[in-house]
Formats: sequence, structure tokens, C-alpha cells
Amino acid sequence: MDDHRRDPEALLARARDEEARKHRGKLKVFFGAAPGVGKTYAMLEAAREQKAAGLDVIAGVAETHGRAETTTLLEGLEILPRREIEYRGAKLTEFDLEAALARRPALILVDELAHTNAPGGRHAKRWQDVVELLDAGIDVDATVNVQHLESLNDVVAQVTGVVVRETVPDSVLEMADEVEVIDLPVEELRQRLKEGKVYVPEQAAEAVRSFFREGNLIALRELALRHTAERVDAQMRRYRREHAIETTWPVAERIMVCVSPSPFAHALVRAGRRIATRLGAPWIVAYVETPAIARRGDEARARVVDALRLAESLGAETVTLSGPRMSDEILAHARERNVSQIVIGKPQRPLWKRLLFGSIVDALVRGSGEIDIHVISGEAVETPARKRRFRPRPTEFAAYGLAVATVAVATGLAWLMFPHFELANIVMVYLLSVVAVSARAGRGPSVLASILSVAAFDFFFVPPRFTFAVTDSQYLVTFAVMLVVALIVSGLTVSIRAQAESARQRERRTSVLYEMSRELASTRGITELLGVALRHLVDVFGGRMVILMADANGRLEPRVSMLAPFHMDPNDGAVSQWAYEHRQPAGTGTDNLPGAQMLFVPLVASRGIVGVLGMRLADPHLFDAPDQWHLLETFANQTALAIERGLLAEEAQAAQVSAESERMRNTLLSSVSHDLRTPLAAITAGTSALLDRTTPLDVPAAQEVLQTMHEEAERLNRLVQNLLEMTRLESGSVQARKEWHAIEEPVGSALQRFGTRLRRRIVTTNIPSDLPLVPLDPLLIEQVLINLVDNALKYTPEDTPIEISAAVEDGGVAVEVADRGPGLAPGDEPRVFEKFYRTRAEPGRGSGLGLAICRGIVEAHGGRIRAENRVGGGVAFRFTLPIEGAPPKIPVLDA
Repeated sequence: MDDHRRDPEALLARARDEEARKHRGKLKVFFGAAPGVGKTYAMLEAAREQKAAGLDVIAGVAETHGRAETTTLLEGLEILPRREIEYRGAKLTEFDLEAALARRPALILVDELAHTNAPGGRHAKRWQDVVELLDAGIDVDATVNVQHLESLNDVVAQVTGVVVRETVPDSVLEMADEVEVIDLPVEELRQRLKEGKVYVPEQAAEAVRSFFREGNLIALRELALRHTAERVDAQMRRYRREHAIETTWPVAERIMVCVSPSPFAHALVRAGRRIATRLGAPWIVAYVETPAIARRGDEARARVVDALRLAESLGAETVTLSGPRMSDEILAHARERNVSQIVIGKPQRPLWKRLLFGSIVDALVRGSGEIDIHVISGEAVETPARKRRFRPRPTEFAAYGLAVATVAVATGLAWLMFPHFELANIVMVYLLSVVAVSARAGRGPSVLASILSVAAFDFFFVPPRFTFAVTDSQYLVTFAVMLVVALIVSGLTVSIRAQAESARQRERRTSVLYEMSRELASTRGITELLGVALRHLVDVFGGRMVILMADANGRLEPRVSMLAPFHMDPNDGAVSQWAYEHRQPAGTGTDNLPGAQMLFVPLVASRGIVGVLGMRLADPHLFDAPDQWHLLETFANQTALAIERGLLAEEAQAAQVSAESERMRNTLLSSVSHDLRTPLAAITAGTSALLDRTTPLDVPAAQEVLQTMHEEAERLNRLVQNLLEMTRLESGSVQARKEWHAIEEPVGSALQRFGTRLRRRIVTTNIPSDLPLVPLDPLLIEQVLINLVDNALKYTPEDTPIEISAAVEDGGVAVEVADRGPGLAPGDEPRVFEKFYRTRAEPGRGSGLGLAICRGIVEAHGGRIRAENRVGGGVAFRFTLPIEGAPPKIPVLDA
């Protein structure tokens, strides 16, 4: 039977992947180390070759940056017109995704994958446009630089000192069918920069001094080449796996160090580290847990845990395997990971044991094939990471008693069978008893049951009976075979039971970690994350726990605890601070400050330490077993990563708020500056004309100037009033002081405030006389009507009417201000009530605050406001005020 048959699940996954690829476009990425290496040039050259071969090719986005040689390559290629977007008063051009999908070429060129699209498009990022093109079955050629990869963002910032804001998820590059590296020597790139072939001269000079320093370019070039090499290596491993290729392809060195509970494990890890460093190769440290090793004591397992921790601290990837034969598991994993060299320790067993039971080294050499085997010798040095108190295993008297009792029961059953059955059947009864003992007890009781079974069989059933003497020497062979079979059966049963117990323990660890990870993934907020983590930790380990995090001064303080209140004495506080500062476990059961009453475990994430887990244990010997300590470390790592994710989310939110505040400030300055300058300029010009004695104005002209100054002053006053009103609304200080009023009162008052501005307009009002009284703040509702009418005056032609109407609607009174202007663009209806939002049709008018103030005031009254286009042109703004309660009764006076 073939033990290396292909996994059916893997075959199904591969079939599904191939089926999905049939309907999906192909992505080719031109990958570079820095701007100017020639990615766009190479992409256009490849596109021209494809077009010459008869392929339908169009250029969706090709950023030439004014480079003449790149622009020349665009000649003869169909160029997709870009979409124009109005943003902050400027016109921007972006890739037109809708037009590309409608055109459906065979191949489309999309430059600069990391580009951020202007607001208003379908996607925020250009790479998202590319993903939609691929899903539509369109092939895409794209370009990206190494500094834009998300996983390398921090590395690039550390090397260059420049934080790259526009990034592309690594998954986008991973989905590429082909990646072509566009490489250029550093000196040649810097020369192109000086010649103005990358940036204009002014930008080029600054770039040479900052981002394009020689050291930066060397580092970026290495990052690009290494990332591409890793991708090629992953492709090779996938190809070998898909085609069931078991032999190793030694295209690159990869070291695997095999450790065991031997005292030589630490020396073996260090030797593997030296070999990997000398070869510049990645290395793996593997431990295989066989049933024989699983039966060994806690001290042996502790040596393995410490060796694996040492390997991780030295930069190795650690892996724990399990199986009945160590050599088979090692070779299978080595071939799966394309390992070129295996490092193993020199066998310490005596020669007779190696001859009788075999040697792991001999098995690896025989089965390694093309993999090199290094056998390392060294001194046995005990260097545990932390001292452990191992409790001696108690003698299992009950288990040995069970073995004796089971053999006695089997003897009684055999005594009943003896007159009717042959001795061979009696032997089967004893073997069954051995299996029963092996299934419930350990190896020692099983061996005892095997020996007692042979002895009882001889004493009670083999003639001469009731003595251990044997008259027929053939029975000696029977006894020997019976004993050997019993020992083998008992050994196999105990091994299977040990494997099942090991599997249950792994399942338990996996289950609790999965539950914790799943709940952490769906939880938001630092406090909530800490609560979830502590709850799972207490469920698994018991006791009382607290998570401490540092304040602004670096001093730890409790954030969340279980079984509150949680009190720590000053000594525990000092120990927790030591664990935080030194990033090492401290307290009871450790080498660091073991006299403390509590155990403190640092929570270390990718960006550094994020806190400390404090534990007051119910069982002081809980972590004597290395498996429990390793499980605690895993929980601590998961908790640290969750805290880091929460902190990053808070930082991102703060950055978003800061960016939004900055955007609002810029928008406010952009919006208000124009509205401030216009009336101030008119007022200044008017006062200058009135004060000019050289050309005095006659009375009508002076009157007109004064009228203009008055109107502009009113306009300025409305702007300032809007700003103040918006400030009050956002601070929450606006309280609607409702009184019962007829709606025509604020309507009439608002129209009077416009004075002569309405003399050229036809303003019609349609307010029924039988409308009920409405609870409202007359000053605030007057402000709403002023803003709505002012909005109509700004955005509609002078010869169009303005209509104001009111009616009973949904238990309240609805007021509508309608015009016959150009109306709103589709999708603008809900957005016109946002702060500083101005329609695309008239981007330069108004501050964008008036309608936002209207919404705030109406909602303060418990009402709602909406805008909708009218049939025949124009827009209607309609707000509804609820009627709550009953108006006061007006006393009727007798005539």
C-alpha cells in the first residue's frame, strides 16, 4: 500500500482552483525596487508585442511622467479616456473602470497599483479596480514598487526614513500569474535621476538627497529580489506538491535540525544555527513526538520545550510532528519543505540496542536519498530556560492491583472452560485479559499481567498441575510464545492508548485556542478584548488573573481583571514592572524573582511588549509540566497579538479623526475664504468710493453703493451666523425651546429678513389657514427657512420662482421650499446635508454649511429633512416637525 498517496482534499482544492482560474483574467505584475527602473517602459514594450501578435490591447492607465521614450511607446496603442472627478474645487482624472468593463479588451494596462482613487469612484484603491477586471475575465498588466507592499511597509520606513502611505496587500501580488522583476543597477538609476529621466530637475535634486540615497536603493533592491525569490520558491513547492514529486530539488539550501529529549538538544540547535548562518539559508527545528517519547517524564519533555524555545530565539522556525516512526515523519516533512540538509545528533544508545532495535541515523541515511545528513556530536549541557519542580510520578498501585485481579478473573473463567476446551483456547482467555489490562493501565501493569498470565496458565492447567514443573518440554515453547505475544499485544495497546491520549490533548489545546482566537477576532475595543482573553485564560488555568498595561510614563497599571476586585501588594507591582521592562517571565515558579506570590508573563507582540499578564495560581504546581507552560505561552502570544490589533485600531481611528479634522479645517478655510473675501471686497470698494474726494459720487450713485455695502454686510453676517450656529450644534449646546406657534409666523419673519433680495423673484406661499399649531423654537425654525430660501437664491436663475408650502403629514406639519433651478445630480440628495458639501454643478458657491445647519436644527426638534428633485426641473427641500401633546386652550372672551 502506498503511504505517500496524494491527499484527496488537496486534489479537490486544486481542481476548484483550476476551475476558478478558467473564468478569471490573468495578472502580470512588473515589479521594481524604486521609481524610474523602467516598469512602465517594460509594460508598454510587452503590450506592443502582444498587439503586434493580434491581441486586443488597450492602455487603461499609463503614467509616463513626461518621459519622452515612455510616451513614444504609447503611440499606436488604444488609450482608454479617463474619468473626470471634481474634488475640492479641482478637476482630477482617474481610471474609468466602468468604461473598461464595457470595452472588455483582451488585455488592459493599469499602471501604479498602489494609487489611491479620488473620492466618488467605485473603489478606494486602484488595485481593487484591477481585481474587478480580473473577476470579469480581463487580463491585466500592472506595475508596482517594492515599497508599496503592505508587509514591507515598516521595513521600508525603517530603512529609508520615509513612511509610504499608499500600499498594496501582499495577496494581490500573490494572485499574480506572472511577476517580472525590472531591475536596474543603483548607479545607473541615480544617473537617470540626475539626467531628469525620472523626475523634473527640482524634484530630482531633492530625491537624490532623501529617498534615492545609495544605501536606500541598495536595500530596496535587495528587498525586491528577495521577495521575488521567495515567491519563486513558493511556486516551486506548490508545483512539487501538485505533481506529487517526492524528491527534493536542491535549488536553494534549507536546513532542518531534529531534536529529541536528549541533553544534547541545545548543542544541536546551536550547531544548526551555525550551519544555517554559514550557508545563509532558512532553517527549521523539528521535534517528533513518538509513543515512546510521550511515555517519558516531564523532565524529558521540558528539555524539548526549552530546546524549541532556544531555536525560536535564534531565528528558527519550529515544528512539532507526531507519528509512530521518527525517521518517516522527519523525511516526509523534509521533502514537503524541500529541505536540502538534515542535522541530527550522534546516537547515544549502545551498539546492541542499535543492532536489535535499529538506529534513527541509519534509517535517515537509508531513506534520505538526495538529502544530505549531518551527524553532530557535542557535550551534554543542561541549559533550561526556567527551572521546574517536577513531582515524582506516584506508583500506580491500583493499576497493578487491577492487573492481578484481571488475571485472577481470567483464571476463574479458564477453570470453568478447562473441562470442555483445549489449552489453546485457555491461552486466548489470558491474552484477552492482557489486552484488557493494557487498555486501562500503563506499561508496567501490562507486563505484570503478561507474566502472571503465563505463570497461572502453567500452574493451573499444564500437567503436572498445581506446580511450575513441566514434564513436556514442548510447553516451554508455548510459554515463550505466549509471553512474547502477550508483551507485544500489551505494548501495542499501550502505544495506541498513548497516541489517543496525545491526540486528545492536542485536540483540547487546538479547541481552546480556536475558541479564543475566534472570539478575539470578532471583538472590538481594548477593554472587551482583554475581558475575552482573561475569561478564556481563567477557564483553562484557573486562579485569579489581571492584565496590566503601561501608562504614558511607562508604569504598569491594571486594566482588566477576573474575579474582581484584584489587589496586588507593592512587591508584586515591582515584579510585574521588572517583567515588563526585561520582557521575561518573573515571579513564582521562574528563575526571576521566584519569591513573589504571583506569576507575571510579558505579552510581547510584533511591535514590542504591550502589557503583562499577572496570575495568582490556585495550584502552585500547575506549570511544572512543560506542556502547560507552553500552552500558557501560546495563550499569552494570542492575547498580545489581540491587544496589538486593538491598539492599532485605536491608532488608526485617531489618525482617521486627525485626518478628517485636517480635511474639515482645509475645507472650511477653502469654503469660507471665498465667501469672506467677496463681501469684504465689495464693502472695501464701496467705502473707498465714498471716501474718494477726487471723484465724488452723486446721491443716486452713493445710495446704490451704500445699498450694495448693506447687502454684502448682510451676506457676511449670515456666513458668520452659520459658522456660529454649526459650532453650537456640534457642541450640543443648541436646545430647542419649543413653544406653540403657527407655522406662518417663522415663514413670514424669514421672508422679511431678505428685504430687497427677493424683489426680482416670484415667491409664492401656500399655507392653509386651518393648519394646527406646532411646538417649535421660532428663532431656530426661522434660521432653517432663511437657509433654505438663501440656498434657492444662490443656485437658481433670477427669473425662476420660489414656492413655500405647508401641509399636515404623518402626525406633524411638513414645510416645503421648492425652486425651478437645475436640480440635484443623482446621488446628491442625501449628501447635500453634509458639512461643507457643495454640488458638482456649482462647486464654488456657498460655504456648504447652510443645509447641514438645517438638518441639525430639524433633528433637534425631533423631525426629519430631505431633498428630492421635482418633475419638470428644480429641487424641493421638505422638513417635517412632529406635533407632540396638545396646544394650550385659548380662553374665549365674552362680548
